[in-house]
Amino acid sequence: MKATIYHNPACGTSRKTLDILREAGAEVEVIEYLKQPPAKEELRRLYARAGIWPREGLRAKEALARDLDMVSVRVSDDAILDAMVADPILIERPLVETDKGVVLARPQDRVREIL
Repeated sequence: MKATIYHNPACGTSRKTLDILREAGAEVEVIEYLKQPPAKEELRRLYARAGIWPREGLRAKEALARDLDMVSVRVSDDAILDAMVADPILIERPLVETDKGVVLARPQDRVREIL
């Protein structure tokens, strides 16, 4: 099985998710999204495949999200995606894709849904 993880090595949940993928024998493509942020349309595709709105993929606990007023209900999906592309720290992690689907693996055991 192949899997892609949008990963932050400084995040414990992201590291644990990567461990679960490897223990399951997945061939994992690791994308350190802070260094290689996904394009806006890629984020839109991933969130649609996961069945979530961009707002649900926003790292709302990040101070920058509040500073940019991204947590307001008035902010559009496009504005959230634009902010994520400009400042990828705003992307909630880890986001994992396999042939079976996409999940925002919080908690990390959610990744098992697509293994």
